[in-house]
Amino acid sequence: MVSTLLQRVRLLDPSSQTDQVTDVLMVDGVFQAIAPNLSVPSETVEMIDATGKVLAPGLIDLYSHSSEPGNESRETLADLMAGAIAGGFTRVGILPHTIPVLDHPGSIRHLLDCACELSNTPQPYLLPWAALTKGAKGEQMTELAELAHVRSLSLAGFAEGHPLNNAVLLRRLLEYLKPLNCPVALWPCDLALEGDGIAREGPLALMGGLAGSPVVAETAALAALLELVREIGTPVHLMRISTERSIDLITQAKAEGLPITASTSWMHLLFSTQDVLSYDPNLRVTPPLGNPTDQAALIKGIKTGAIDAIAIDHSPYTYEEKTVAFRDAPPGVIGLELAFSALWQGFVSSGEWTALELLQAMSLKPAQCLGIESGRIARGKPVEAFLFDPETNWIVEHDRVRSPAMNTPFWGRSLQGKVMKVWMGEQADSKLPS
Repeated sequence: MVSTLLQRVRLLDPSSQTDQVTDVLMVDGVFQAIAPNLSVPSETVEMIDATGKVLAPGLIDLYSHSSEPGNESRETLADLMAGAIAGGFTRVGILPHTIPVLDHPGSIRHLLDCACELSNTPQPYLLPWAALTKGAKGEQMTELAELAHVRSLSLAGFAEGHPLNNAVLLRRLLEYLKPLNCPVALWPCDLALEGDGIAREGPLALMGGLAGSPVVAETAALAALLELVREIGTPVHLMRISTERSIDLITQAKAEGLPITASTSWMHLLFSTQDVLSYDPNLRVTPPLGNPTDQAALIKGIKTGAIDAIAIDHSPYTYEEKTVAFRDAPPGVIGLELAFSALWQGFVSSGEWTALELLQAMSLKPAQCLGIESGRIARGKPVEAFLFDPETNWIVEHDRVRSPAMNTPFWGRSLQGKVMKVWMGEQADSKLPS
């Protein structure tokens, strides 16, 4: 019997809107008791003084990139999973563009088999997204019905890591997907309108001499997608929302009852085009970081519910790939291990969001977007949770980050707040190195 008693821990559970200091007893991967001043025989239980620390449900990342199989020189699957656990993530969505692409049940099973063979303890659950299209130009539908049957293998749903700009194909996909009752994630972006833009269009991009990506590149595609959802009725998750105008469109669509949810990336909440003027290639992301008004609208959107979830969109690259001029850098940053600490420091410690609002956007609502149950902290429920110390200061350095990839603007910076321990049901618990 494995038993752990957390004493005087701050329990945060967005599903029940609980924020209280209490004792929590976990026995064999199940929450056995939650009450102040629990009394248990100390010789049979691991006692942890958790004063000042936070116990929260495991975080859920809607979509990230796995470099394995296909690009293991960037990051292995073991690295990704270790980084996810170190950041408090117990479930991670994997976009389909591995090598081979996740467009067939065999490739999905191979990814999951590779994960099962790893010795990481504990391990996050991987939730692969099956590809919507196949072929060199992505102009053919995958075998949607066949892929839907592998939901028993933890399939998240259907998605593309790139925009679908063929409106006829997109309409047909939504028609075919409707009866399958699977989550569908799409990125609204008109590539023709975006052109060669590498920064959000506006005075700041002009000042920095950076090719601008117009807001309409996102909003035109978003408006068209919303019209298709209105006509067909297939629920859709809107990925990578990055502009103020998109927030307006989504707010209106939700008010009309359209079956949509939306997410933005953690980077778009913490940075803007103002930061891009440093020309740090680690701030090159896609879609481009928004202007300050976009950033402010996204931050507000988390509070109002226009934006349901915060995604990490973890995208590892080698040092050589990213150490180039800003315009030549491949877009993307790592973030599974860093995001929660950075967001807590940026928004909870500052008082802009409550702790429950942050956890709602990183645990409860991502689960709802995927149609799964989040790791609720309640008596009799399986344990899927992490212990977080909001007062621990640490520096983002090589020996403290699991990923071998270095593409993050936080390199060498100090963060306040660190995940200390993770529990995953019957998996052995893990104390993370400081």
